[in-house]
This record gives sequence, structure tokens and C-alpha cells, in this order.
Amino acid sequence: MKILFQGDSITDCGRDWNNDANLGRGYAHLVSAYLGYLEPGKHTFVNKGISGNRVVDLYARIKRDIINYSPDLMSILIGVNDVWHEIGDSPNGVDADKFFKIYSMLIEEVKEALPNIKIIILEPFVLEACSTTEHWEFFKTETKKRAEMARKIAEKYSLPFVELQNGFDELAKKAENSYWLADGVHPTPAGHEFIKTQWLKAYENL
Repeated sequence: MKILFQGDSITDCGRDWNNDANLGRGYAHLVSAYLGYLEPGKHTFVNKGISGNRVVDLYARIKRDIINYSPDLMSILIGVNDVWHEIGDSPNGVDADKFFKIYSMLIEEVKEALPNIKIIILEPFVLEACSTTEHWEFFKTETKKRAEMARKIAEKYSLPFVELQNGFDELAKKAENSYWLADGVHPTPAGHEFIKTQWLKAYENL
């Protein structure tokens, strides 16, 4: 089984763009380590997450970084940059309705090109920390909207949906927000471990 991880910097997490065997330091690496140990030799793992990507960026590279790889299983974690890029002097975010529209186009075209592919949708998330405090209400409200749209995508196409926001909210009761999401967006090793555990639950129920 070829497993493809797609998304933004949370998925990218320092991967080597010139070496597909290097999956970075995040949940993609942790998933590969776990499944590689549990099911040795049964999987090939590829991480094509790109830091800074919005859903429109992911859609723009659908041929190069998804279809050309012909994965058996793909997971997608996208959405927070669609919010974050709206902040600043030259806003370039993606509103919730367009997020849903482009996400739908992405799924439909992937399924048309790869009719047997299995897809897991991960929920975008955010906590209040150094990069999100100044515009916290905007981050909280708008990320929730993208999360709702991601859930609608999963429901529309009968795909597994991995809830993450409530989990991070609960974890934040055990240790400060930055213990899990260093800047409110990017997970620490402990945060990536949580994503890994939730990813594997979806995988086990495919």
C-alpha cells in the first residue's frame, strides 16, 4: 500500500523535498514508524505536504503531487493557512465557501483519476499561543469554519473524518497550549503524537 500524506507545514514538518524517503519530523514520520513496525514491508510512505499551502495551492499541484503518485491511501490536513493568510497588509486567505468548493473539486478529480483510492480528511485546528494571540478571535472563529467545511467534505464523499480540535482543547487542560502547539498552529512532538494516534484510528477503521 502506498500512503500519501498531503497538507501544509504541519504535514511538511521539515521533510526533505528531494528525498521521498525523508518524511520530516511530524505525524507522517510517526505513522510510518508505527505501521512500519507493526506491518513490516507492507507500505510505502510519501509526504508531499508543503509549508504555507492553502487549499488552492494543494489543488494547483493535484497532478504533480497526488495523481502522479497513484497512492492507495491519502490523508489531507489543510485549512489553517486559508485563515492565517488573511491577516496582514496583503490578505490572501481563502474564505470558507471557496474552501469547500475547491476542496470538493480536489476530491472529485482525485477520485475520478484514482477510483480505488482511499482518502482520510483531517480537521484543521488552532490554539491560542504566540502566533495567534493578537488575532485570536479571528483565528478561532475562522478555523472553526474551515473545520466545519472539512467535515462537510468528508460527509459529502463518505470519507473518514479525523477530529482534532476538541482533542487539542482537552489536552490544553493538562498542559499549556504551547506544550502541544508551539505557536498555536504548529505541533510540538507531543502534538504530533496526538495527531498520529487519531490518524491511526481512522486507518484501522478503513
